[in-house]
Amino acid sequence: MSDVEFYAARMQRAVRAAAGAGLAGLVVTPGPDLVWLCGYAPPAETERLTALLLVPDRKPLLVVPQLERPDAEKAPGAGAFELSGWTDGQDPYGLAAEFLAGGGRFGVSDNAWALHLLALQRTLPESRYGALTEALPMLRAVKDAYEVDRLAAAGAAADATFEAVVELPFAGRREREVAADLARLLREHGHEQVDFTIVGSGPNGANPHHEAGERVIEDGDMVVLDFGGLKDGYGSDTTRTVHVGEPSAEERKVHDLVREAQQAAFEAVRPGAACQDVDRVARQVIRRAGYGEYFIHRTGHGIGVTTHEPPYLVEGEHLPLVPGMTFSIEPGVYLPGRFGVRIEDIVVCTESGGRRLNNTERELRVVR
Repeated sequence: MSDVEFYAARMQRAVRAAAGAGLAGLVVTPGPDLVWLCGYAPPAETERLTALLLVPDRKPLLVVPQLERPDAEKAPGAGAFELSGWTDGQDPYGLAAEFLAGGGRFGVSDNAWALHLLALQRTLPESRYGALTEALPMLRAVKDAYEVDRLAAAGAAADATFEAVVELPFAGRREREVAADLARLLREHGHEQVDFTIVGSGPNGANPHHEAGERVIEDGDMVVLDFGGLKDGYGSDTTRTVHVGEPSAEERKVHDLVREAQQAAFEAVRPGAACQDVDRVARQVIRRAGYGEYFIHRTGHGIGVTTHEPPYLVEGEHLPLVPGMTFSIEPGVYLPGRFGVRIEDIVVCTESGGRRLNNTERELRVVR
């Protein structure tokens, strides 16, 4: 299948999904949805309107500033959509409104600028809009074999990064230095983009989104390592918790508990299970051990061309798992002022259950 056919099929799938959700069409602005649908990423964020317009029975239209048209013509999906360039002084919203014709309810990218959305509403007063994540939560949630392969490769690169970083010294170094090692190693293993490198040592590990800072890692510290980014356009995200020197009995106990919760949640993955069911399984293990109040975030999030996207494994999410859904499973326990533990793998739902895309050991690793 050529690139044009590949992206044409994705856009056709999106149009069908929109119609099934009662939408008149889609308005897709720069960001992950645009890249996923047609392969185009504008060269820079700009106040000038760029939008892919999708409606039934018409070839998709990409409205772009004329000065960026040459870049759009080089997109992998070019040929699967028409191009309409506009120059400064022209009204791009009129172009869009003419194509959308007659109004109705449209799905729009979550990160669309209010500037553009409000202008479209003024130009096409019969139109209404809903966020794509809410209107079409499954659009990017179910991955095909190509996407799973990309995610598996990103996961393998993250695993190789972990195996390399634990061979380096931790004690006596600042968190930001270890974070820099993680970023360097991710790039060495093929990541073109590093999104986060959390290094939470000692009491900082009790903050799930701690920014690696100036704290010097000490012998006796538990250290949470959470890192990931994009490799060949698809995300990685893994967490392992290591210990500098021999851990205490309580530290081992908490780590073993989180590992048990993570394994139980993994075993709960199966087609038809609700997203919240996986969260409940992990939470029940931790709650029964008396640490329920210290598990303070959802069990997982989807991953694809972004590192956080639907589906979300959280209480209240009744969306059923289906083969091809790919998400993190990352329970944690966070003891304020003391230490934290988190273990995270990316998992894909298959016909027979879950398949891990991260495969480094989950036992507590002792580092120096």
